[in-house]
This record gives sequence, structure tokens and C-alpha cells, in this order.
Amino acid sequence: MDLELAGKTAIVTGGSRGIGKAIATELAREGVAVAIAARDRSQLEAAAKEIVEETGQRIVPLEVDTASDDSVRAMVSGATSELGGVDILVNNAAKPGGQGPVPRLGDVTDEVFWEDVNVKVMGYLRCARESVPHMKQREWGRIINISGLAARQAGSIVGSIRNVSVSALTKNLAEELAPHNIAVTVVHPGLTRTEQTATVLPRIAEQRGISVEEAEQQLTSGTLANRMIEARDIAAVVAFLASPRSIAINGDAVAAGGGVPRAIHY
Repeated sequence: MDLELAGKTAIVTGGSRGIGKAIATELAREGVAVAIAARDRSQLEAAAKEIVEETGQRIVPLEVDTASDDSVRAMVSGATSELGGVDILVNNAAKPGGQGPVPRLGDVTDEVFWEDVNVKVMGYLRCARESVPHMKQREWGRIINISGLAARQAGSIVGSIRNVSVSALTKNLAEELAPHNIAVTVVHPGLTRTEQTATVLPRIAEQRGISVEEAEQQLTSGTLANRMIEARDIAAVVAFLASPRSIAINGDAVAAGGGVPRAIHY
């Protein structure tokens, strides 16, 4: 299928590693020029070099702290200046979840809560706020917000709140921006293999007194896929949603965790 993405431009936040890097790579494979944005300059430059070598597409590394209005404003300005505009925004920059103990009620301080929500929820809003005027100029755009399946289950107070909030942000933006031919969707990854998995799995295995292979099987046995979803699997979903071919989907959530048994979402 031709996704009709060749010649378009994109910003991918959190694009220097993990799911964000996989998304930037997949978009580049489809002919998109991509600005990848994150906080660490050295990681950004390494990721940009790797993606260019793999795809031959233009990749622009830009530093950003999505918790800062000024930083986001400068990043979007730099991206549009370098790429000549922006058609696609993938909001992915967030504090990583699922890599350590989940804070219980007594551990959820104001600082823990607001830092997390400011980076992810308000950060996504900041990036959309600065990017949308450029999309309006082109009378077309796509915004894909990367959230997580914690939006649909309990177990992490802050994780659930921030991800539900991203879903609410998505629907509100979709309603407001539809008249401008800008579609907004949210993707909920579940357990996904990234660069961090190689360090997380041994720690879980040690805690449970089992092998790394057994730990991975335990973690993935609750999905219909019965295997760990790869970052590139998520990127394939996002590439479709970023394309003109996704016109039938707007304001909705796409679960991408390998299939959750028994639950019915409608």
C-alpha cells in the first residue's frame, strides 16, 4: 500500500530512542523528512546519523524540553525552518513508565505528579499548539499522540491519569481541528521491546528468581499475540495514522499492545 507520505514533513518528539526513534525511521522509509526532538544532543545526533544511513532521508536533530514553553516554541520554529513546514506531529516525549516500581499512594508527591503530567500531557499540548498554525497554512495535518494502555487499566495512579488525559486531549483537538483537515489520534502501546528492555528484563528475572526467557514469557503471556511487541510494530501503526490513507480515523484511540484478552472496548 502506498501511504502517500513521500515529500511530507514531520516532528517526532522523544525521537532519539525507543518507540520514537522507530517511528521516525518508519516515516523516513516512507519518504518523510523528519525532525527528531529530545533533550540529549549526543543521542539525537547518533540517532539522526543512524536513520539517515538506513533510509537516505533527511533527519534534523533538535533539542527540546517539552516541559518548557520556550523550548517547545524554539524546537517547532527550528523544525519548520529546516523542513519548510510541518505536516505531521508525533507526540512521544514522556518520562518512561514500567521500568521501575510503581509509586503507591503515599509516594505520589506533588512533584512526582506534576513533573510527569507537565512533560507528557502539557508537553503534548505545547507541541500541538505550536505546530497547528503551520498545518493550517497547508490545510492538512496529522497529530498522533503516543499514550499507553495504562489509560484502560488500574495499577499506576499517575500512569493512568496521564494517559487518560492524553486521550481526552486527543478528542478535544480532533473536534477543534477537523474543519482544518487536521486529524488527531492516540495510540496506546503496551509492553514494547526497546533498547531499555535488555536491562529491564534481567532485573525482573532476578526479582522473580527465574530466567530472562521465562520473565519475558510471563510478561507477554497475557496478550493475544503471545510475544513482545517490537517498537517497529508500533511505528507501522503510527505511519498509517500519519498518512492521508487514515482519513476514516479521527479522534479515536488505537490499542497496540498485542491484544488484551476478554476486554471489550466500543
